[in-house]
Amino acid sequence: MSHAAQQPVSVPAPQPWWRFGMVWLVLAGPAVVVVAGVVTAWIAMNGADTLVSTDYYRRGIEINKTLLPAVQGRNHAATPVPAGGAGLPAAQPSSQPAAQ
Repeated sequence: MSHAAQQPVSVPAPQPWWRFGMVWLVLAGPAVVVVAGVVTAWIAMNGADTLVSTDYYRRGIEINKTLLPAVQGRNHAATPVPAGGAGLPAAQPSSQPAAQ
């Protein structure tokens, strides 16, 4: 059996970690979350709403007074009219056949 001279197998030099696309895919998720958190915090700090006024209860009562006619109308529309009572007369069934 003859042994031919074998050439040594050349192993390619290892690449640095930033050359692999999968690394960037894994790092992209947390990086996006951090950026979104910073943007959200910035919006919250710069666009903060004003505090509730100190007389909020009185202002609420005034708003309810302006809504009173609408509430009364709503409640009146939902109130049934008793038969023969105040309001429109109750409909009486007719004993005559309907005209055609």
